[in-house]
Amino acid sequence: MNFADKLTFSRIILAPVFLVLYLLPNTSPLWAVPVLIFLYVTSQVTDYLDGWVARKYNLISDFGKFFDPFADTLVQITFFLSFLVDGIWGSGIFPLILFLIVVYRELGILLIRNLMLRKGTTMGARKGGKIKTVAYIHTGGFALLVSCLERLSVYEILSILHLIIPYIRITAFIVFIISVIISIISFVDYLLIYQKAEKVT
Repeated sequence: MNFADKLTFSRIILAPVFLVLYLLPNTSPLWAVPVLIFLYVTSQVTDYLDGWVARKYNLISDFGKFFDPFADTLVQITFFLSFLVDGIWGSGIFPLILFLIVVYRELGILLIRNLMLRKGTTMGARKGGKIKTVAYIHTGGFALLVSCLERLSVYEILSILHLIIPYIRITAFIVFIISVIISIISFVDYLLIYQKAEKVT
């Protein structure tokens, strides 16, 4: 793997660390909050950096075109899974049905990429997929904000946070719905590209 691919790989390492810390029941809330934020932000920053490094230093490869979106999918699903099973500090930030739509969409994209690969074509990330990724990042950011505020609100001095948490939770839910809609539209785009490739062959 080149340096850009190693940056991509680092996201795959950070994601399960985030999940374990997020769901660890005996973790001190005050200590967990900055670490969770750091892991989330670092994962998203490396998502930008690996592409930037690959373009700037001409490290773009067929492997990277496949590996980067794979890492994106793994990381975002891990984050969403964390917020779905957020039963330790809350009642779950995301509903199961929307999470399943995201998972099925990503599995569908993986199937399309593999079918294209069999035809000798590596399908890189398309504009719709990139917009979807940005939407996912904002969705996860709002959900993490909800979780962090809930963790902090257990302290009496910060109990006033309970007043704003419901509004941010609703915002996270709305942004998640928008993200799911974008992901479906993006999937249709990938499907149309595959159908065109089928007609050519």
